[in-house]
Amino acid sequence: MNEEYYELIIKTNENYVDALSDAVAMLCDDGIEIDGNNIIVRSENDLSYLQTQLEDITTPLKINVTFNYSKKANADWMAQYQASIEPIEAGEFYIFPSWHEPKNDRINITIDPALAFGSGHHATTASCLEMITKYVKQNDSVIDVGCGSGILGLAAKKKGALSVDLCDTDPLAVESCKENFQINNETYDSIWEGSANKASKEYDITIANIIADVLVMIAKDLKKITKTNGLLILSGILDKKETLVTEAYNDLKLLNRKLKDEWVTLVYQKEINVK
Repeated sequence: MNEEYYELIIKTNENYVDALSDAVAMLCDDGIEIDGNNIIVRSENDLSYLQTQLEDITTPLKINVTFNYSKKANADWMAQYQASIEPIEAGEFYIFPSWHEPKNDRINITIDPALAFGSGHHATTASCLEMITKYVKQNDSVIDVGCGSGILGLAAKKKGALSVDLCDTDPLAVESCKENFQINNETYDSIWEGSANKASKEYDITIANIIADVLVMIAKDLKKITKTNGLLILSGILDKKETLVTEAYNDLKLLNRKLKDEWVTLVYQKEINVK
């Protein structure tokens, strides 16, 4: 256990606590505590990236929020948190931390929540895993945009994808992804810091579990890198923002929609050569 840990306290109006806690859950998976109007995140990893990303979200929306970021001496909270994390099943996959045993009848993926950006526990990740189970086939080429821990790219690889590329704008996520592929004895073709606009080829399946506003912002890039008749698996969409996404992708064919809690996952097919 590290001797120190990082703590980020996000204070906001009570009207925004739920929405911001959902955003935090999408951006990291290091354990969230809600205390009144405070959202508290603790991690062994530097959390300054989280504050920056939340500022990027809240400033344009004029949401009243303050941040208190500090480094503290470690206690036993990490062990307690690890003890509270149970494995999950989603689609054909069994996602489990390294202190649990794998299952013989499932596709196993090891992710340690305290050391990663996505462990499958969030509704959007679980829904994406179900869609990967349904749609990824042997020899598909796949890209995971906003890869976080790499869990979705790992799932695609374990489903038989021939090639998997990954990218994330956060350098810590890129390193986390590399580590998790190594832990799971899997290989990727390429990984980079950045987004879909840096891709150099087209893919059978494009996966992007981000947030609705970003999905709209990079819609043109995601369509461009998807082959004709290829699929886009889009998630991270709060139900109240679903219309923004469906309008941005209305030139594609909607194949599937899944609502889990208040989060929506959409699967589109690019039937024509959309630019």
